[in-house]
Formats: sequence, structure tokens, C-alpha cells
Amino acid sequence: MIADAVVAVLLLASGVLVLLGATGLVRLPDFALRMHAPALANTLGSWAVTLASVVHLTATTSRLALHHWAIIILLAITVPVTTALLARAGVFRDRVEDAGATRE
Repeated sequence: MIADAVVAVLLLASGVLVLLGATGLVRLPDFALRMHAPALANTLGSWAVTLASVVHLTATTSRLALHHWAIIILLAITVPVTTALLARAGVFRDRVEDAGATRE
């Protein structure tokens, strides 16, 4: 019963984080700021869902279920890399637009 409450809290926290990330994506004024809100919300929300899965499976099977940590490890590696690539693409796009504006 306690495990179910922990799982419910973690899943609700994940939902709130994703909602905050989506709100930040819509409300923030430029690309550089918009890039951070979903990346952070995605990472923290994924952590919460994975922890909920670990708690649920550990409580259900009565043995420690750690194979879900592979998801977190992959996300911890890939999310910063994709965020950096998006930032570089945004900087490149701004430079190309600025160069085109000075030519005209």
C-alpha cells in the first residue's frame, strides 16, 4: 500500500513536470530559452516514471528491479547531447539569418 502511494506521487510529479515543460515551451520568448524547459522537464519526468516503475516492480515481485536504470542511463547521456546539438543549430540559424540581413 505504501508502494502504491509512492508510485502515484512519482507519476503525478512526472505529469506536473511535463506540464510545466510544455508551458515553458509555449510561454518563453526565444529559442534559447524554450530549449531548456522541455529538456529539464523531460529528464526529471523520465526519472520520476522510471523510479515509479522500479518501486512498483520491486514491491510486486519482492526483489530489487534495477534493469530499468538502463533507461535513465541512456537518457542521461542522450538528452544533454541533443540539447547541445539543438543549441548549435539555433546559433547557426541565427548567424545565417544575420548574414542574410546584412547582405540585403
